[in-house]
Amino acid sequence: MTEMQSSETREISGVARRIVSLKAWQEDLREIRKAEKELTLAHDRVAAKRRHSAWMKVDRNYDFAGPEGSATLADLFDGRAQLIVYHHMLKPSDPSPCVGCCMVADQLPHLSHLHARDTSLVFVSKAPTVEIEAFQKRMGWSIPWFETKDSFNPDFDVSPTGFGLNIFYRDGDDIYRTYFTKGRGLETLGTVWTFLDLTPLGRQENWENAPSGTQQSKPYHWWRRHNEYD
Repeated sequence: MTEMQSSETREISGVARRIVSLKAWQEDLREIRKAEKELTLAHDRVAAKRRHSAWMKVDRNYDFAGPEGSATLADLFDGRAQLIVYHHMLKPSDPSPCVGCCMVADQLPHLSHLHARDTSLVFVSKAPTVEIEAFQKRMGWSIPWFETKDSFNPDFDVSPTGFGLNIFYRDGDDIYRTYFTKGRGLETLGTVWTFLDLTPLGRQENWENAPSGTQQSKPYHWWRRHNEYD
């Protein structure tokens, strides 16, 4: 049987599928891999644009409530330079918490890997703390999660019934907003890398295009099992 003759179309589970030889299958895969590599390089270029993008200084204080009581935006950093804030749609007496927001929570990486890159990640919601804690227990989550007490959501482009993700950087007493996304901009998140690529410091590896002065190390050099970081 020749190579041309080895290709056929079959209906599998109601869908027409091309069935080919090993050689043809490998050629098809090479074309896919080429497109995937182009997408990876495009992603790297966009991440570099984020690292070089302008910042906006946060010029007011915001109030939150957490398991340990009241907190400020600065407190949410937990001593780290970068802060990722996911605005979860959980509302007071919520009978049906947002499925999409819950999927985001289910996909989070172990936070120790982000912490190793001087980055904190928290959730915020309009629901009161007692309801947040009950929902976390029900879902088996341990994400740092705070109740917003004021105009934090609308001030940072999240509607009262919406969701989104903001990135902040802290330098001493000064806090800056560096990035924001919502909608489908959130659907690829879930790994350490996809979160770090949103931040102004990035992965902090020396292959990245980053502003001069950014502290970087060799790829893989900083990686640890999640219970082995200092």
